Amino acid sequence: MSTFNNPQQTWNQRFAAEHYVFGEAPNAYLLSQAAHLSPGNALAVADGEGRNGVWLAQQGLQVDAFDFSDNAIRKAHALAQNRQVAVNFVCSDWQSFDWQPAHYDNLVGIFFQFATPEERAALFARMLSSLKPGGTLIIQGYTPRQLDFNTGGPGKLAHLYDESLMLDAFGELDILDLRTYEAEINEGTGHQGMSGLLGLTARKRLG
Repeated sequence: MSTFNNPQQTWNQRFAAEHYVFGEAPNAYLLSQAAHLSPGNALAVADGEGRNGVWLAQQGLQVDAFDFSDNAIRKAHALAQNRQVAVNFVCSDWQSFDWQPAHYDNLVGIFFQFATPEERAALFARMLSSLKPGGTLIIQGYTPRQLDFNTGGPGKLAHLYDESLMLDAFGELDILDLRTYEAEINEGTGHQGMSGLLGLTARKRLG
């Protein structure tokens, strides 16, 4: 797939569309976990056109968000302006992003399954170290069941999530919610239809 040969060019072309490819509303799993968000700041990882980062800002959080597509960042700025919130959007890939240690009260990653298993291990480690003690981690991703539905996602088995992967990566956190499920999702034109999903919400222990 060309997406994995030159992902930045592929996503820039995709996000060049006038409409918001994944819609303007926040992800449903993130919405369902709102009560677990910690006061303070948040980072939205690979936030695309900004729908989740903007929603986090609407909850009164100070939000950083990054994506490697400048077209996505342009649209994210427009969405934030339209919703009258301030979000610090940065055009960056995850390797170049300034992961400050123990800096974020909340870390949110929604459908960021571009990473190979080796890259993913490094990315998860940076997310973990950047989360403050007492901070909340929220992740939504596709499971291998998604290959049957084919309604979005990377289409590569190695890039998909299961519960054991999450526990291996984040088992030192207090798990508040970990579920594998199927649901109809309606997120713009990019994610449409019945989907195989995983949701994780966890809190970093104090001390």
